[in-house]
Order: sequence, then structure tokens, then C-alpha cells
Amino acid sequence: MEPPVPTRWVMTYRAVPDFLPLAMEHGPGHVARLHEFRARGLVLMAGPLTEPFDGDAMAIFTSREAAEEFVEGDPFVTGGAVAEWSLRAWAEGLSSPS
Repeated sequence: MEPPVPTRWVMTYRAVPDFLPLAMEHGPGHVARLHEFRARGLVLMAGPLTEPFDGDAMAIFTSREAAEEFVEGDPFVTGGAVAEWSLRAWAEGLSSPS
């Protein structure tokens, strides 16, 4: 029997059209929150999407609950830099050995 495929949660942000001033204002709090979740082992990776660089971003979380907790208190969300966000389950099929 095959071991279960790890399930991760991919969170995406779609930024508001004029995101840059809001991102600059709320960036330090957003980055601090990412570091907090990384230290707790809840976020595996995160970053902006590029080409075009329009403020959209994604992150991979270890659980749905962790992703929802992050979004709920993220200064980018509470400060209005995010127009909408989504969360989808992802079956991690190939990863680096631990």
C-alpha cells in the first residue's frame, strides 16, 4: 500500500489595483507574520508572483487552518492591499527529501 500523499494548502492573493502604497505601509507587519508562521512550521514558502509584478502572491501552508489563521490577521488583508484571496488543497506529489 502506498503512503498517503501529503496535502498542503495553496493560498493566493489578488492585489488591489493601486497596491504599492498599501504594500509599503503594511509590508513590515506582513513579513513579520510570515516569519512567525514559518517559525511555527505552518508556512512552507511564500512570495509575490511576477511577470507581471502586480501585487499578486501565493503561499503554501501545512494546513487549511494555518492558512485561514494567517489570512485572518495578515496586515495586507486587514489593511486593504488584497482584493481577494483563495485557498485550494494541493496534493504534494514530489518534494525534496527531509
